[in-house]
Amino acid sequence: MSENTAVITDNSEVILHFDLKLEDGSAADSTRVNNKPAKMVMGDGSLTPNFEACLRGLTQGEKASFTLNADDAFGMPNPDNIYHVDRTKFAADMEVAEGMIIAFAQPDGSELPGVIRSIAGHSVTVDFNHPLAGQTVIFDVEIIDVINS
Repeated sequence: MSENTAVITDNSEVILHFDLKLEDGSAADSTRVNNKPAKMVMGDGSLTPNFEACLRGLTQGEKASFTLNADDAFGMPNPDNIYHVDRTKFAADMEVAEGMIIAFAQPDGSELPGVIRSIAGHSVTVDFNHPLAGQTVIFDVEIIDVINS
């Protein structure tokens, strides 16, 4: 390791590839699919404290693997994030099926993805929890670059 290799600290900007897997080994996400590394800023609130703790101390070019339980990854499912929506709220020609992910427009113009959990008559159950909520996940990371300001 050369002396000028940057180490990830509390204020680093990190460019990395990651592969995200579930405990059963199935792939959940990967930056390698489109060969576009992710860019993250330590301490900006977008990463959980435990995820940041796993990255802290890694250096450019280093590879690591770590397992995060649900509380440290995407959290536990919140029952308040499950809604029952009347079928008439969807376009008449829109196919709605269990397991589908549909983007719902928010008042501020952003979109929030919801997973269709069940359909019973005119009632459609939509889950707005993160799709990986409640899951233990395994991150394989490769640090491409570390920029310390």
